[in-house]
Amino acid sequence: MFSTLKNHPFAVESHFKSSLVFTFAVPKEQLQDKIPECLTLDTFKDTHAFIAVAMVQTEDLRPKGFPKFMGNNFFLIGYRVFVRYTTKEGKKLRGLYILKSETDSKKMQFMGNIFTHYQYTTTDIKQEETATTSSISSLKSDFLVTVKKNNKAEVPLPINSPFADFKEARRFAGPLPFTFTYTKEKKEVLIIEGVRQNWKPQAIEAIDYNFKFLKEQNLENAVLANVFEIKNIPYYWKKGRIEVWK
Repeated sequence: MFSTLKNHPFAVESHFKSSLVFTFAVPKEQLQDKIPECLTLDTFKDTHAFIAVAMVQTEDLRPKGFPKFMGNNFFLIGYRVFVRYTTKEGKKLRGLYILKSETDSKKMQFMGNIFTHYQYTTTDIKQEETATTSSISSLKSDFLVTVKKNNKAEVPLPINSPFADFKEARRFAGPLPFTFTYTKEKKEVLIIEGVRQNWKPQAIEAIDYNFKFLKEQNLENAVLANVFEIKNIPYYWKKGRIEVWK
């Protein structure tokens, strides 16, 4: 019974006050062993695969249909790999495979670990604003990002980004429509579909960044590919569905 509860047994809705995503391009061979056998890497020009860090301020997260006053506000950090999955019917889905999830809320850690497989841990989060910059940091998780506030239509792509322009970069901006979890013993794929509105990612210029977790992955030749922010997005996740792989 308890294992079944982890399979996203009901739809969940929330409001993303902000979501800041740093996406790193890595030679595809570096990420192949980070994903389960049922998934393939979502690559660019069959050369680069991508790992992203999403820092999300959520508001009013609750079972879908419940009143807002029953929702909860907290900060989420997700480390995800861009992947593809082919269903039994042959439909090809683009999505994310989660490597690590963190939150600043003990309640979210407790509830998230009952109803998902994401293995949440709690950490400290500090947010700072100046007239021209925004920063998010954590002492416990040892990460720091500082970005310029977006006050112009276009900003430059990060140096060494594999993308030629932001049209290419937006394909790997996230969030993607699907998130996947895999139970190897049962060969079961759990598919969670997200539904978003008013999705208009804005390119952001990074001033500084450091993620201890990414350094621990021993990724060679990883480069910052893009940085995007979305604000004020209604979002919900459908009830998870399971299919047996092969």
